[in-house]
Amino acid sequence: MIALALVALMLSAIPLALLCIGDPKRRRAVGVTEGTPTATRRLLAAAACAPGIGCALLGDAAALMMWLGGCALIGWAAAAVSAHRARPVQ
Repeated sequence: MIALALVALMLSAIPLALLCIGDPKRRRAVGVTEGTPTATRRLLAAAACAPGIGCALLGDAAALMMWLGGCALIGWAAAAVSAHRARPVQ
């Protein structure tokens, strides 16, 4: 159960980080005009959700709940770190 949840989190962390890095709104706020294209963002979102779907299909409800909470934590942390680094220097 815990091993499955950790593997699922590791597989979801990479697409979540890439989504955060290429967020067009965040990039526009710091003056960079180009972000990740919409099709790529949709594929990354699907890739981030795939491990959770795998947990659900395997019938491991505890791993699914841990994956959901972990993804929320990873997404929050990635957004917080990138917002701190993206502040314009004055």
